[in-house]
Amino acid sequence: MANSDTDSTAEPTAELDDDAMARFPVPAFDDLPADLRERIAEETEEAGFTPNVFSAFAYKPSHFRAFFQFHDALVEDTALEREEIEMIVVAVSGVNHCYYCNVAHGALVRIYAEDPHLADQLVANYRTADINDAHRTMLDVAVKLTERPTEVEPADLEALREAGFSEEAIWDIGAVTAYYNMSNRMATFAEMRPNDEFHTLGQE
Repeated sequence: MANSDTDSTAEPTAELDDDAMARFPVPAFDDLPADLRERIAEETEEAGFTPNVFSAFAYKPSHFRAFFQFHDALVEDTALEREEIEMIVVAVSGVNHCYYCNVAHGALVRIYAEDPHLADQLVANYRTADINDAHRTMLDVAVKLTERPTEVEPADLEALREAGFSEEAIWDIGAVTAYYNMSNRMATFAEMRPNDEFHTLGQE
């Protein structure tokens, strides 16, 4: 049996899970380009495990780089709070029935919103979730862009302005929604599976 003191201080090792997705092969970590190995190692150290989305997108390195560069821009250069970004992701993923993102980003909603129940509410029906009017308007527009993009009109943007969102924040709402619609579809297409760790992160 391993020494518990040693285990508690050991840094997590980057490891690509063969079960990260069902429909394409997951590459070996040592076969990846150096920049991908570095990014995955950084994420593993931060999260404590290697999220399966990294294992899956490693299948095609050029797409991995583009996918995570856009992701980083969305969360680092934004007028939205991280809690708001994750709320959009979960509401959109609920509409798209994306198992991976519902679970993985549900965990992030619990963490950033400091609320163990909100993610489940957003997945089931964001309209009845315990959120304020501004956030309900934000999710109204995000879900409309997801379900009925041709029906989005200036009145939707005006509703966001009236709810207190800046022009940059309104752009960011659209960008986050669009990006995660793409992410949902790739996760579903490849049949990505969320890590077991995501199910319990942020729980009481």
